[in-house]
Amino acid sequence: MNEKGMLTGRHVLLMVIAFFGVMIFANVIFIRAAVRTFPGVSEEKSYLQGLHYNDTIAQRAAQSQLGWNVEIVEVERDAETGIIALRLSKDETALSGLSVAGVLKRPATAAADQPLSFIAQGDGVYAAEVGAFAPGVWDLALRIEGSSGEALDVDARITAP
Repeated sequence: MNEKGMLTGRHVLLMVIAFFGVMIFANVIFIRAAVRTFPGVSEEKSYLQGLHYNDTIAQRAAQSQLGWNVEIVEVERDAETGIIALRLSKDETALSGLSVAGVLKRPATAAADQPLSFIAQGDGVYAAEVGAFAPGVWDLALRIEGSSGEALDVDARITAP
């Protein structure tokens, strides 16, 4: 009988080893890429934050008692700069004299985070100039403080054109 072209146990073993070798190699590449782009830590000291969660709940309850409303009225961008504008009100009355600061963040990475400093424009409108930022989904974390020490933390998701 002609042994040329016959499938032997050695051939099957080499095919199985080659198959799993390619699978392991591909997985290593994908795992390294995933860990390099997102290491998995989104909050520093999350355990300590968990210990103070009741304080956070009380703080949010106090903030909701303020009755402040935040409306994002403008998100504009071009290749080099952008503008984000907010309207702050309480019971349909524009709020003025507040200090507004924040951070513009990408949901998946901290590499593109930009600090924001809002300037009062009048009639409860506050605007911040932003450096170049890509179109798409962004998270906006705001801290609004009044002259009497009252404060409101706002997290919002925006879509840049």
